[in-house]
Amino acid sequence: MGRWSFVGRTDELSRLVSAATSPDTRGLFFSGTAGVGKSRLLWQCLEDLPELGCAVWSASANIASAGIPFGGLAQVLPADQPPGLSPAGIMRWAVDALHQQAAGRRIVIGIDDAHLLDPSSAALVYLIARSDNATVLGTLRSGEPVPLPIRALWTDDLVDHAELAPLGPAETTDLLAAMLGDPVDAPSADRLHRLSAGNALMLRELVIAAHASEELNRTYGVWRWTGRTQLPPSLDDLIDARIGQLEQGVRAVVELVAMGEPIGLALLSRATDDSDVELAEERGLIRVVTHDRRSDVRLAHPLYGEVVRRRCPVTRARRLNARLADLVERAGTRRRDDLLRVAVWRLDSGTEPDPALLLNAGGQAFSQFDVPLAARLARAALDAGGGYQAAELLATILMFGDRAEEAISVLDSVADQITSDERRSRWLTVRGMVSYWGLNRESTVAEIAADAERLTDPADRARVVAFEAIMRLHRLECDEALRLSRSVLDRPAATVAARGLARCTIAHLQAARGELVLSARAVEGVAAEAAQWQAEMPYLQLALELARGTGLALAGDLAGIDAIVAAEFADLADAGDFRLGSGYLSILRAQAARLRGQSGEALRTSLGACAVLATSPVFAGLAHAERAQAAAMRGDVDSAVEAMLESDRSHTTVMAVLYPWLEQARATVLAATGDLPGAVAGLRGLVGRLQSDGFAGHEVLALHDLVRLGRADIEIGEPTVTGRRQSVAQRLTELSETVDGPLPALMARHARAEYGHSGDQLLAVADAFSELDLNVFAAEATSRAVARLRAARSTRSHEANLRLAGLLRRCDVLRTPALSTRQPALTERERQIARLAARGLASRNIAEQLYISTRTVENHLQRVYNKLGVAGRGELWPALRSIPEQEGDADR
Repeated sequence: MGRWSFVGRTDELSRLVSAATSPDTRGLFFSGTAGVGKSRLLWQCLEDLPELGCAVWSASANIASAGIPFGGLAQVLPADQPPGLSPAGIMRWAVDALHQQAAGRRIVIGIDDAHLLDPSSAALVYLIARSDNATVLGTLRSGEPVPLPIRALWTDDLVDHAELAPLGPAETTDLLAAMLGDPVDAPSADRLHRLSAGNALMLRELVIAAHASEELNRTYGVWRWTGRTQLPPSLDDLIDARIGQLEQGVRAVVELVAMGEPIGLALLSRATDDSDVELAEERGLIRVVTHDRRSDVRLAHPLYGEVVRRRCPVTRARRLNARLADLVERAGTRRRDDLLRVAVWRLDSGTEPDPALLLNAGGQAFSQFDVPLAARLARAALDAGGGYQAAELLATILMFGDRAEEAISVLDSVADQITSDERRSRWLTVRGMVSYWGLNRESTVAEIAADAERLTDPADRARVVAFEAIMRLHRLECDEALRLSRSVLDRPAATVAARGLARCTIAHLQAARGELVLSARAVEGVAAEAAQWQAEMPYLQLALELARGTGLALAGDLAGIDAIVAAEFADLADAGDFRLGSGYLSILRAQAARLRGQSGEALRTSLGACAVLATSPVFAGLAHAERAQAAAMRGDVDSAVEAMLESDRSHTTVMAVLYPWLEQARATVLAATGDLPGAVAGLRGLVGRLQSDGFAGHEVLALHDLVRLGRADIEIGEPTVTGRRQSVAQRLTELSETVDGPLPALMARHARAEYGHSGDQLLAVADAFSELDLNVFAAEATSRAVARLRAARSTRSHEANLRLAGLLRRCDVLRTPALSTRQPALTERERQIARLAARGLASRNIAEQLYISTRTVENHLQRVYNKLGVAGRGELWPALRSIPEQEGDADR
């Protein structure tokens, strides 16, 4: 792995460049911890400065040169130093020599690790900063003593001084992609960011080690980290240098914090000596974080814990874990996570495990969607004699960890312990869930329905019926799913969890049918009762998000999608490797990015979803369909076709309810390949199927796809009572009166404007789409308006073209049929001349450059003006930006 690309730090880089080039400043120094990226930032700035007309010199101070006079600036001082000069004479000579070599340009001196400069070099730097037309840039390591002349640079107000913060999560993600050549999935990027604490050097070492040990796996062009941490020797040595040799008391403090962080300050004080705690904090080994009235202690860097825990002898580690558990139990498990932490400490200490403690802790970990930890605790509870309850919990967790066969085996091992209807109902639902969604066995639905008949308790039966209902919805037995769900709600004995699952089933069906208000209301009701069902059925959250996400996507509510992918569940699912939740929310995020016109983000996010769901059949087909949509939007036909084939391969019939999204994607891919008749035929078939299923919410989107392809006039569906079939525009107008939300009415307006060939109405529709942040629809409607207005020789064609250019600037690469087939056709020569004219070249200069006559240039320009609907050269560039890039056109 070579030198990484420079990413992020745009504000800091701009500040450095500004400090180097502005006549009002003399320089800037950045302080920061080792490895935070100070040196890389400085070198990047110095690389750019010669192009700005600066004379640039650079030096890197180090310990070896710290004791040699002018050793730190040996790379800067001219080689032909006159003999016999005093130190003061050398300084004056050096400044004069640098100005002579600069030949009137601004002098820029960049010094890395300026805190290691020898006294003479430090004094020379100060003198250079005071001279005219000179700038000094530098880096310092935080916490290190700084030579007085360097410190005087900012105390005398000659230069600015700032602290360089660690990389943020987004910058870390970008840096990982630059290092590996492909994006990293969000959970892996988040874990690596937290472990490196935004330190670029530590991040690089972690990635190198993970790559070498094959802990980084690449799937569908996305890297995923397994999460195991094997520190390379180079990083080990770096952390050793920071921690240093620990006294016995300080080591006790650091080890306790490493085993138990975050640990309460009061608890740590009871377990260790206060003076040792103070010394550990003073040396930068620990930090105290205060929130409200609570003070917690953490290690100063996450990797310190990895080193300390690895080097701690097994016997001492067990003793420390047992001591932590004793301390918290004596103080009382008052905090939310105390029960979970005590269970883990007991497990790690090897002390006699309490099955009830492990079982409760495993349930708590699962309710926080930490799948690996929950599985570990549940298995320990089963091994410790937890019996049926431990087996049920473990099997459920294994299902969501993509280990369905193992889950069935665990459940069957405790079948003889089913001694009540309550246990049988829970066993049936967990086994049915694993069999149906984990193993794709459609026969599960009939089996679970037959078994439910033998249950006598109404509450137990309601639980099984609620699961049967959602299974029937997913296999498109919608009427039966609705009947069963309502029967659960009609039973007062049904638990909150069973009722919540039934309401989610109904909410999903309501969204598909276009009853978005009722769907949203049902979802809000289930979410409001989360505290009552989360412990019993945490995975109900997934059914809730599927119903809510379906409604938001059908409503085109991008702000609503943004809200749920930014909520706590998304963070927990990512961090806890809850793949179904994390993957589905990534699909939603990709849908929102696609509709906004951010095709690159849509492709990256959908690829991440494909990687996360590679072994999870529930949503894998949907993830690949969304990837196909994003690739088609970017004009990457081969990738779109491949993704659609993968969608068909990975989609399972147990999730047949997702077919509208897949068929829309298929039509999009066909259109991208140029098979517009095939795309139209596919959409007409989809509309007919949706009408038959009563999925009016989905039907609106499929009909609008026909409008986007310019087919608002074709007939669809079955004949009406008049014996004639409706046009797309007529059907959308009809649906706009029954399907909730503003989108159906807007799409119906779009259809009527397209049907009536009205450029002005298309512009009004585009404005409305733009207000909803639906930039793709807005750009397509505007593109069609431009074509209509030009055909009518309207004076508004120029205005429309400028608006199209503005919309496209808000988008990434777009290659949809409405944008590519409805644009004015410019010849390659016309494009050449138009681009040169837009850059301000006179006709004579263009003629000379292209070896043609000036008259030819003027004639071509006039044809360009007519085609683009512009009045002159000043309006060319926005108009050119509105035309999709052609093959080989590098001046997009």
